Amino acid sequence: MSEETRADAPAASAAVGLTQDNFMRDLIRELAGTLEDVIGLEDASGYISVVGQLIGEKIDAEYRNALSVAKLDQTQVGDVLVDLKRRINGKFFIIEEDEHKIVFGNHRCPFGDKVIGRPSMCMMTSNVFGHIAAENLGYSKVVLEETIAQGHNGCRVVVHLRDNDAAKSASGREYVAA
Repeated sequence: MSEETRADAPAASAAVGLTQDNFMRDLIRELAGTLEDVIGLEDASGYISVVGQLIGEKIDAEYRNALSVAKLDQTQVGDVLVDLKRRINGKFFIIEEDEHKIVFGNHRCPFGDKVIGRPSMCMMTSNVFGHIAAENLGYSKVVLEETIAQGHNGCRVVVHLRDNDAAKSASGREYVAA
């Protein structure tokens, strides 16, 4: 028997929405949900944070190499964070920026509707953003003010770039350069 699907098999023409992308999103959603149910939201977020840090390290190195720079400056950090989300089908944009912070908005999560009700999945954004900002600028604190996962229509993510009073008083995750 051939390794290929028989063209005349009923399964080959079944109206099933199974694609590689949907499968991977479902897989990540169910893994996050299982972690949240078994060990709790805080610990699940911690595990996903580890993965986010590793992904952040890889993405940071790729952009620095592609841009031929040892470190990204603040403008490049903002541009990279928006671009990396664009490349994975997110729709992030910069709402405001100054020397102390960059505020991002988002209208489309890369995980699509699979993120709804799975706030631990937002640790991917927190850690990737936090790692890239801190490694290049020395410090960051990421505050997930609003997220699609929590039921908002979009996301509002504040990346503090200085360890100042505003960052200290915000509820988020801190990152420092290695």
